[in-house]
Amino acid sequence: MSQQEARYSIRALLLTALVSAIATVLALEVSGRIDHSDNKDHIPVGDFQAIHVTPDEAFRMSPKASELHAVCENGYLAIAADVDPSFRGILVDYKNRGVRCRRPSPTAASVPETREGAPSGND
Repeated sequence: MSQQEARYSIRALLLTALVSAIATVLALEVSGRIDHSDNKDHIPVGDFQAIHVTPDEAFRMSPKASELHAVCENGYLAIAADVDPSFRGILVDYKNRGVRCRRPSPTAASVPETREGAPSGND
């Protein structure tokens, strides 16, 4: 098929695809099908993986440090951003259970921990 026999040019097809994509997004936005949440309390801070480390087995890890750090928050491990330490999230497992900062003593009674400086209610 020669160039003269082509019904539509490549440029016209690409322009039609671009306009269609933009029109679809605008139609979904106007109809309210795209949800823009202002509540930032329940968004994930990041996706993490645990690497099983054994003494006789080497593991690979990036030499660059992440821009996150860990803090202990009410007995649970929280991940916070280096640029904004107030933006932090509690680390949870695949069943949404919190990861503790320290191992509980098997003989200690189950007493809920409180944030430093906050009254425990037992005073």
